[in-house]
Amino acid sequence: MNDLVARTRAFVRGVVIPAEPGWGEILSGAALQGLRAQAKAAGVYAPHAPREYGGLGLSLPEWSPVFQEAGYSLIGPAVLNCMAPDEGNMRLLEVVATDDQKERYLRPLVDGSVRSSFAMTEPHPGAGSDPDALAAVAERVDGGWRISGEKRFISGAEGASFAIVMARTAADGEHPAGATMLLTPLSADGVRIGPGIRTIEAAIAGGHPHVVFRDVFVPDADVLGTPGAGFRYAQVRLGPARLTHCMRWLGLARRAFDISLDRANGRSLFGAQLADLGVAQAMIADSAIDIETSAAIIDRAAVVLDDEPRAGAALSSIAKVHCSEAVFRVIDRAVQLCGGDGVSSGLPLIQYLNEVRPFRIYDGSSETHRWAIARRAAKARQRAVDAGEPRRDIVGGAP
Repeated sequence: MNDLVARTRAFVRGVVIPAEPGWGEILSGAALQGLRAQAKAAGVYAPHAPREYGGLGLSLPEWSPVFQEAGYSLIGPAVLNCMAPDEGNMRLLEVVATDDQKERYLRPLVDGSVRSSFAMTEPHPGAGSDPDALAAVAERVDGGWRISGEKRFISGAEGASFAIVMARTAADGEHPAGATMLLTPLSADGVRIGPGIRTIEAAIAGGHPHVVFRDVFVPDADVLGTPGAGFRYAQVRLGPARLTHCMRWLGLARRAFDISLDRANGRSLFGAQLADLGVAQAMIADSAIDIETSAAIIDRAAVVLDDEPRAGAALSSIAKVHCSEAVFRVIDRAVQLCGGDGVSSGLPLIQYLNEVRPFRIYDGSSETHRWAIARRAAKARQRAVDAGEPRRDIVGGAP
């Protein structure tokens, strides 16, 4: 494991960073495929994906140090094919898909010959922070299902080969009413991509467009899992996906921190090095604290999620709030420490700030997660009291 981390670090810093596109430029498809071929040759490609489909087969608790090294470059996760939304879809397919579906969808996704998207979010008042508002429907027809509805902010959909579509379905025999996941080629009749939604970040290939489904037929063989169980399967994807966002962006925060430390060590003003000035030292210390606490909570959440998914999903929510805000603070401080250069195209810091700012909204806003975290904490304490644990707020009572 330590060897893989070291090799990933060397590959990203020695091969990927020199190939990074310039300010405002996008890595071309040909350049990406060339870098991926080098990643495969170096043995660092798709670290999270199962070995039998072309990955390195790491367990979830082993992902973080490797993903952080990949995230040290904005294009590193794409080169190693561990970038959203494909990485989360690989995990979902690995756990839920049939062997036939894995061959048709997972294998080419791991290989990098196709891209994918996850189609759940919808225009208001449809599903967003509240998945129960799901409005797209899939109706049972002869031999399969027919999807109708509109999705919004579907990351990676432009140029993707297929989407995992969440649609509401009625009770069907032994299957309850609820949500169903359907593997849907985006070239299918009735699928329309667009319009796109312009955002401040550009790391995810394929944008965040609307995707419209009009009587799109999906055969029974492309139902992912069982009908009606979509919300349960979504947790298979969403818990780890929150953590992998944390891992990748923490790697980028480490890069920003290194930039700021190099500036602080190399800049003299007011008769002293910047790194020796108290105001700068406070910012440096706070960033070191944010980085280390983020790494620790990611590690703990990954272990719990791998061992006990329900408890781990709750902890991943806490990790997502903490890391999304801590990573932003680290990069923002780096901008401040670098002064005018920090907000210029001479350094990549302001680009990094644009990339990480949406993370406080994506995969559930910090406010939505805080609401859920508070409810869980209050309910857990009430259950303990109901089970006999004494209340601790009684004035004059037992300590």
